Amino acid sequence: MSAAIENPPYSRTSSSRAAGGPRWRRTAAGIFIRILSICLFLGLWQLASVKKWDFLIHFENIPAPTEVVKAATKLGQSPKFAAHIRNSLIRILAGFGIATITGIGLGLLIGRFRLANEGILPPLEILRPIPAVAWIPLAILMFSSPEASMIFITFIGAFFPILLSTIHGVENVDKRLVFASLTLGAGPLAVFREVILPGALPAIITGLSIGMGTSWFSLVTAEMISGQYGVGYYTWEAYNLQNYPDIILGMIVIGVMGLASSWLIKKVGRRLTPWFDFGGNAT
Repeated sequence: MSAAIENPPYSRTSSSRAAGGPRWRRTAAGIFIRILSICLFLGLWQLASVKKWDFLIHFENIPAPTEVVKAATKLGQSPKFAAHIRNSLIRILAGFGIATITGIGLGLLIGRFRLANEGILPPLEILRPIPAVAWIPLAILMFSSPEASMIFITFIGAFFPILLSTIHGVENVDKRLVFASLTLGAGPLAVFREVILPGALPAIITGLSIGMGTSWFSLVTAEMISGQYGVGYYTWEAYNLQNYPDIILGMIVIGVMGLASSWLIKKVGRRLTPWFDFGGNAT
């Protein structure tokens, strides 16, 4: 008996160590594969640009990664590019923030109340298929300043993904939980706060992540057409001036900022919904 107690065949510490080893190796292997794939991509890009490949894609005028790095080093010393990034971030925060408030608010009402669904959703469904780019001429007419029109286009890009995800999240809340809460004496407001909103929160986070990506797309397009500052305007200006490395640099900056903002939303979402796995499973 004492020997069995002193040397247990299985313990939580030993199992955690055994599980920690493979998990660490899987994480390291995943990081290595990601880095290797990026290096291979950059290597092929460098080779195609230097050799000027002409197979489906014409690489004659495509700058190599080394040229883009030189352009980034040169531009990093200029305060003008920082102003472009600052203006784009301000527009994103404004447009996406308004879309978040209105999209979640209307989505909760439409998903929860039948009268709101029948009275508010039909006109929104008519407007939803219209791409944000098609709103640009009307936005220029509706707003006196280009800044307001670009914020509006950013808002349009983010609004509908957030709205629809919120509606679906509310509609997919288990009705048994709602009935059980009402049976136990919870009022409508308490049910809304304690059952509906937490149940819909994973879908809302997903909608915010999708909306952030579409808002960047919409903003860059608006900046190319009517902007004076911004990463989109900088990229289009580089094309007009035939500064090809700067075009690639602007595209990379757009991708990095979009990726970082979506990652931040998912990070906050995991903190707000620790019971939910955004890989696809509830925990």
